[in-house]
Amino acid sequence: MAECKVIHNDGLEVEIQSGAMTRLAGVSEALTGSTGIHLAIATIPPHCASSPHYHVNCESAIYVVKGHGRFIVGDKLDNPLPIGPGDFIYVPAEAVHQPVNDSDEVMEIIVARNTPVEIVQEV
Repeated sequence: MAECKVIHNDGLEVEIQSGAMTRLAGVSEALTGSTGIHLAIATIPPHCASSPHYHVNCESAIYVVKGHGRFIVGDKLDNPLPIGPGDFIYVPAEAVHQPVNDSDEVMEIIVARNTPVEIVQEV
């Protein structure tokens, strides 16, 4: 029988660094054995950004906890969408994107996706 698990803050899985963005997973295949969902928190330092990229094999949902900036989208990264605390972002598979923190505080975003392991292509 499957068991519920609590992953405490000191047990998060260090995942990736994309540009200046760092991501720590709390629900992952390695931590929980999940097979259809992944949940992490990402931080972007003030006036920094992730690398432009897209995910080959999954959709993502993002929630902005703190910080203000832009979520730049489009194959040529030519469409900056303003983002801030309380905003939800949907990212379909293969959509080029780049979160940018324009604020003087660390940006925190919660990232969920529908696969335990993502395939990322840097642009």
